[in-house]
Amino acid sequence: MLKKIAIRLTAVLLLAGAGWLVISSRPIKHPPGVLVAAAPMQQAMPAKAIGQVEGWNLIALAKYHLRGRVLGTKRYHNGPQSVLVPMDVAVGWNRMSDQAVLDQFSITMGNRFFFYEWESAPAIPPDEIKCSAANNHVIAANDKVASVIRGLRVGQIVTLEGYLVNATNPEGRWWNSSLTRDDSGNGACELIFVKEANAVNSAAEDK
Repeated sequence: MLKKIAIRLTAVLLLAGAGWLVISSRPIKHPPGVLVAAAPMQQAMPAKAIGQVEGWNLIALAKYHLRGRVLGTKRYHNGPQSVLVPMDVAVGWNRMSDQAVLDQFSITMGNRFFFYEWESAPAIPPDEIKCSAANNHVIAANDKVASVIRGLRVGQIVTLEGYLVNATNPEGRWWNSSLTRDDSGNGACELIFVKEANAVNSAAEDK
């Protein structure tokens, strides 16, 4: 009898844990309206070496502050780049943080890009989309930042503080960050060495 009770209790705990994981990873829906009105802030600086991460040498190009709505995340497991950047985070601001706009898009991520599609006509002009969202290759400076990045949910408001960087490794591989918000395609993603990260579920929590 005790054995049966223990087995049932274990099953209940496993089901409860699975339910919590589903809830904790579910996208967050917001009322219509812009959640983040300001574009990322970039401050020019002389290029400087800031050390190594996983065997890659990092050169800081600009100070960077990004606050926006999480549009998607993608975990990568294969290849030398996945050791340096295991997670990409797509973020939107201005009207790309508005639930009413985002509900009209289909957003996916893969191959180090993020993609947005619409059925008939875009909810906002394509040039505005391009300037109001970005895919970010995140290099965590510490375990705390890594934990925040791993736990991000679509719909959260995330703040990332650090540097835009270029990275090289001893095998001759290189990875450069974009330095503008109006580019697209290959090379348009930001490579960010993140020193501080924070995520909240609502604009009220963010104040």
